[in-house]
Amino acid sequence: MGIVGKVAAAAAIVVCGSVFSLALAGSDDQSDAHADKAQLHKLIADYQRPASIPFPEDNPYSDAKSELGKMLFFDPRLSVSNLISCATCHNPSFAWEDAQPLGSGDKMGQLGRHTPTILNLAWSEVFFWDGRADSLEEQALGPIAAAAEMAQPLDELVDELNAIEGYKTAFEAAFPGEGISEDNIAMAIATFERTVVSNLSAFDRWVRGDGQAISASAQRGFVVFNKKARCANCHSGWNFTDDSFHDIGLASDDPGRSEVLGGDILKHAFKTPGLRNIVERAPYMHDGSLQTLSEVVDHYDNGFVERDSLSEEMQQLGLTGDEKTDLIAFLKTLSSNDDPIDLPVLPN
Repeated sequence: MGIVGKVAAAAAIVVCGSVFSLALAGSDDQSDAHADKAQLHKLIADYQRPASIPFPEDNPYSDAKSELGKMLFFDPRLSVSNLISCATCHNPSFAWEDAQPLGSGDKMGQLGRHTPTILNLAWSEVFFWDGRADSLEEQALGPIAAAAEMAQPLDELVDELNAIEGYKTAFEAAFPGEGISEDNIAMAIATFERTVVSNLSAFDRWVRGDGQAISASAQRGFVVFNKKARCANCHSGWNFTDDSFHDIGLASDDPGRSEVLGGDILKHAFKTPGLRNIVERAPYMHDGSLQTLSEVVDHYDNGFVERDSLSEEMQQLGLTGDEKTDLIAFLKTLSSNDDPIDLPVLPN
């Protein structure tokens, strides 16, 4: 499948009459119904998928660059131990996470945060849970050099790759006349990561007008998600993230974004994760402390810690049991049947 083909082209908005009937139940008059219908029309429009993957002008896409990035991503020789690759933690079998509460690094040491997915990072503006990287290129090098993660000095990595004839050939194809460098390693990995895009889900088919693509419960859950549960205030747009930072009241001492900014600004705040393929990405939260979607919904309903830094978006919701069931049914429709990943043949 081509790169543009990985992202569904935006289709004409066809509003499902079934969701209207669910949302409009109880409207007292025709004017209220028209107002609610217009609102639902806008809500559905906000979830249209983009037509293509964005690549930065200073690192445009090429097949050679993406293939090189894929080799580097799956190569354990990028770690000082020669045992850990990027894919060790970002495993495609677990929606590009690792299914563990906290990540593991060099010498199997436990890291302080849950491994985030790399799905749909092409649309992100900042990276890592605390937003300490401003580009995907910067993010790509971070774990390689981090002492607790892959622990590989970047200058030594360049020397190691230069000693592998297959990599010299691959870098020449991707970056003619430039050779192997830290910047080119970063650009290759980032290019591959931008191609990691979730496929069409049942929700996307429903947004496009297939009224049978998701259940009535999931359709009600979509309304709860956007209205009473207030989820869309942060989990917005087709990728279900505002790419911003919030303290959602987890019982954790991790300073989060404030450690990057300094002082108490955005203390305990972490980046809003996208929700695509969320069922496959348990456990949840930056500390991996919640095991199920039910626990996540209960946390947002009334399970958060009250403190000065708590986001104003966090409010007691008063969700009913049926509303929670519908909300989870909706979240399940965000999973997609993604293309299998063929492991690359690594150079010698």
